[in-house]
Amino acid sequence: MVNYVLQITADLENLTDLQPQGGCDDPNFSFLFKLKCGRCGEVSQKETCVVLNDSVPLPVGKGTTHLIQKCKFCGRDGTVTMVPGRGRPLTQETSESGKFSPLMLFDCRGYEPVSYAFADGWRAVSLEGTTFEEIDLSGGEFAEYDEKGECPVMISNLRATFEVVKL
Repeated sequence: MVNYVLQITADLENLTDLQPQGGCDDPNFSFLFKLKCGRCGEVSQKETCVVLNDSVPLPVGKGTTHLIQKCKFCGRDGTVTMVPGRGRPLTQETSESGKFSPLMLFDCRGYEPVSYAFADGWRAVSLEGTTFEEIDLSGGEFAEYDEKGECPVMISNLRATFEVVKL
C-alpha cells in the first residue's frame, strides 16, 4: 500500500481559498487522473474518475474502496481508496510562496496516480469576500471581474502533482 497526496498550486490574482465546490472533502467532487499499473507500467489512456461518495466492496475481505480497476495490458486488479480529512484550500499566500497545497490523500494498491486533470466544480473567494462558484478549470484558467472589489480575478498556471507520503 502506497499513499499519494494530490497537491495543487496556481497563480491566484485577487483570489484565495481555491478548492472543490463543497470543500476539500466534497463527497460529490470528481477527481480525474490517469493510473499507471504497478506491475507492467502501462498508463491508462483515459482519465479515471474517483468520487468520495462512490464506494464498492473489496473483492477479498471486508471493507470498501472507491475504485477497483483491471489493467487492460496485464490484467492485474488495483484499488484506489480516498482518505478524507487531509486537504486544505490553496490560499493566495501559499500560491505566492510557490508552494503546493494538499487536496486529497489516495491509498493506492497496484496502481500509481499520474497526471491529474483539472475539470469543473471549483470555488474560490476574492480578497474582497466575493465567492465564485462552479468554476471550470478544464481550460487551464479562469478570469472574471469582482464587482464588489472592483478588480479582476484570475486563476492561471495550474499545476498538480502526486507525492508519496508516509502515514
